[in-house]
Amino acid sequence: MSAAVLTPKALPTPDIGSRLDPRRNSLNLIRLVLAFSVLLAHSWHIVGDGAGWGFRGENLGGWAVAGFFGISGYLITASRFGNRIGPYLVHRVARIFPAFIVCLLVMAFVFAPVAYLIQHGSLSGFLQTPTTPLNSVFANLSLRIVSYDIAGTPAGVPYPGAWNGSLWTLYFEFLCYLLVGLMGFLPIVKKTPWPVIAAFAVSVLVWANVGLIKPYLQSNLDFELAARLVPFFLGGAVVQVLSHRIGIHKIAGPVSLAIAALSIFFVDGFGGQLAAPFIAYGLLWISTWLPQPAIVARHDISYGAYIYAFPVQQLLAVFGAYHWGVWWFTLAATLCTIPLAAASWLFVERPVMRRARKS
Repeated sequence: MSAAVLTPKALPTPDIGSRLDPRRNSLNLIRLVLAFSVLLAHSWHIVGDGAGWGFRGENLGGWAVAGFFGISGYLITASRFGNRIGPYLVHRVARIFPAFIVCLLVMAFVFAPVAYLIQHGSLSGFLQTPTTPLNSVFANLSLRIVSYDIAGTPAGVPYPGAWNGSLWTLYFEFLCYLLVGLMGFLPIVKKTPWPVIAAFAVSVLVWANVGLIKPYLQSNLDFELAARLVPFFLGGAVVQVLSHRIGIHKIAGPVSLAIAALSIFFVDGFGGQLAAPFIAYGLLWISTWLPQPAIVARHDISYGAYIYAFPVQQLLAVFGAYHWGVWWFTLAATLCTIPLAAASWLFVERPVMRRARKS
C-alpha cells in the first residue's frame, strides 16, 4: 500500500485538508520505528553504557512512547466514538491482553529457564524460587507489572532483575482506553470537541503541577506515571475530535511539528505534554506521505516488537552479548525480535482480533 490520502472531492466542505485514509497511511511503519526506537534506547541500559540519547529530560524511549500514546489516542478515540461500549471493550481487550499473556508465559517458561540453567547449571529448584515462574505470570496478569524478575533471573548482567522494562506502559495505555470509554457515555462529548480539549488541558495542568499534587497522594508512582502519559494520549484524542474540521494538511503538518519542537525546547517541565496534539498531528501527517512496504501495511508487528524486545535483549545479555557494544547488540536484538513479533502477530494478535470483530 502506498501512503496516500483521499482526494478533496470526497471530503466535507469544512475540511482544510484531507481526512486520514485508514487504508492508505504508514502508521504501521511509524509504530514499528517507534518500537525499535525503544529497543535502541534500552540497549544503553542493558549493555551498561549509560542512558543513551535523550533531550529535555527524557530519553529516546520516552519520546517514542509519547509518540505511541499520541497515535493510540487518535485511533482509540475514533474506535470509541464509532462503537457501543461493549464492542469497544471487547476490541481493546483483544488487542492488548492475549499477546501480553503469551509474552508473560514465554518469559516465564522459555527465557527464564534458559537463564536459570546458565546461572545454576541445572533447573533444580526453578519452580520453587522466591519469585516463581507461575507467580510472575499471575502477579502481572492485570497489566500492572509488580514482578520483574523470574526465579532470580536475569542475573550477572549489567541490568539485572528485570525481564521486561517495557510492559509497564501497557497498564497506563489501558487506563487511557477506559478513560475514553467513560467519556463516550456523555452525549456532549460526541457533539462538540470542547470536552476532549478541556480534558487534555486539565491533564497538562495536572502534569505541570505534579510536584504540588504528589504529597497529597503519598508520592504515588502510578499517579505520577499516569499524569506524565495521559496528556500524550489525550493529545491524539484532540486531533481525532477535530479531524473532521481540519483534516491532514501539507502545510499544517510541518507547522505542527515546528510548534511541538518550540514547546518542548522552550517550556520547562511540561513542554512535551503541552505539545502532544502537535506531535500526534505531525506523526499523522508523516503517515500520509511516508512510503510503507506492502508487507508492513499487511502485518502490524509493532506491538509484538514492543513487548518482546526487552526480554530478547536480556537473554542476549545473559549469553554475554552486552560485551559487543550498543550498536552490534542492538542489531542482534532487532534481528532476534522480529521473528517473535511476527509470530505474535500471525498466531495470537491477528486471529484474536478477527474473532473479536466477528463476535
